[in-house]
Amino acid sequence: MTRRSLGGGRFALFAGAVLVLQLGWGMVGVLLVDLGHGAILDPITFLIGLFIALLGLGVMVPGVWLAVRGVRRDRVVRERLLLWAVLDRHGPTDARLRAPVASACWMAVSAVLCGLGLWLGFAVPAGTDPANGYGLVAYGMGVALILWINGLIGLFKAVGHFRMALRVVPAGRSASSGRPRHV
Repeated sequence: MTRRSLGGGRFALFAGAVLVLQLGWGMVGVLLVDLGHGAILDPITFLIGLFIALLGLGVMVPGVWLAVRGVRRDRVVRERLLLWAVLDRHGPTDARLRAPVASACWMAVSAVLCGLGLWLGFAVPAGTDPANGYGLVAYGMGVALILWINGLIGLFKAVGHFRMALRVVPAGRSASSGRPRHV
């Protein structure tokens, strides 16, 4: 169950959702940047940008679905891990449940995503020339928001798993020391 929560396959789905969301938003950003440069005056450019933006929204749908599915699956896995831990104690298996390295990796990657999203959220509006319009600002803020939200999802997942594992299997606890504390 820990691999289903923090394993490589789960991380690949998480990264895939972020990449799909960024790809879709990048396609929407084509229209936003064009509108910021006054492309509404050129009907061909506007229609091409609108078509690409609609495709981008279609690409974002699976990304949102993957992110929501991941959050729901994490909740189910955490509930099952808690139920499993209450059933019986087994020292070697309980020690693997903690997975401190996997939690730390998730936390590091998610912190980078949050930091990059936060930096972009301030740097893009501050560095954009008003003469270029506000399409680039809207695009940059969308990129920052996607990074920030997915980074927070990953941070909450890593910290939540580690806190749950510490409550269920405290350090120094043996297999015969009784039932875990209620979480």
